[in-house]
Amino acid sequence: MTDKIAIIGFGNIANAIVTPLLDKKLIQPGDVYCLVNSEKSLENIRKNYKYNINVYKSNSKEAKIIWDCQFKLLAVKPQHLQDIIEGDSLKTKDNLLVSILAGVSINRLTQKFPNHKCVRAVTNIPITVGKGLTGIAWGEEISKEQEQFTKKLFESTSKIYEFTEDYLDIFLALTSSGPAIIALIIESLSDGGLSGGLPKALSEELVMEMILGTISLIKENKLTTSELKNLVTSPGGTTISALRVLEKKSVRSALIESIVSASNRSKEFS
Repeated sequence: MTDKIAIIGFGNIANAIVTPLLDKKLIQPGDVYCLVNSEKSLENIRKNYKYNINVYKSNSKEAKIIWDCQFKLLAVKPQHLQDIIEGDSLKTKDNLLVSILAGVSINRLTQKFPNHKCVRAVTNIPITVGKGLTGIAWGEEISKEQEQFTKKLFESTSKIYEFTEDYLDIFLALTSSGPAIIALIIESLSDGGLSGGLPKALSEELVMEMILGTISLIKENKLTTSELKNLVTSPGGTTISALRVLEKKSVRSALIESIVSASNRSKEFS
């Protein structure tokens, strides 16, 4: 895949991106150079990570070696971006930096890392189980090789969507904030089952299996959501009674506004 890759920050998402590449031998452990912020993170990776990768603290002398890597994945928390300083040993501007930082624009990345061509990627937590969604916006003058490298980072664990950058905020709201919203819905529905006398664990299991089954039904039969709703809603029945309560409580509007709010917050970060 490439000779060397630098990973700046090694949280759950970065772990989920890099580990499958190592599992498939697309990169070798000795060619991975990881930069972390704390001694605790350093020791945790050295003791517990399944591969013997190169790992350094960000304030160590050895950390400068990461700037010798032509390809870099930026995976720190957005509030720590200011602590990252581009190395001054770069000999060319043909270096690639792929950022997964929420709300940090390509323009800001380019200003921060002037000797790099920058790509912005938005991915979500299901990437950790190989079911991620990743949106990619390309910076200027990205080469074919750099484009292929970027896609290789995510294609083992994600479905990839290519966008202009202005779509990434709403993509983030739907796909990255969305899992928390779905978790809240699952929790609420299972509490409804609990109220009807079901044990909590059983109620949660039923809700999750129901959601998976519903998604399969929609996909396999190529139904619209409206068609599915009409399929299970009969005059004067239980389903229309439940839907009526949701409409009275403005649940539909609340869900729409939650996505709009998350998107706007992402724009504020930019």
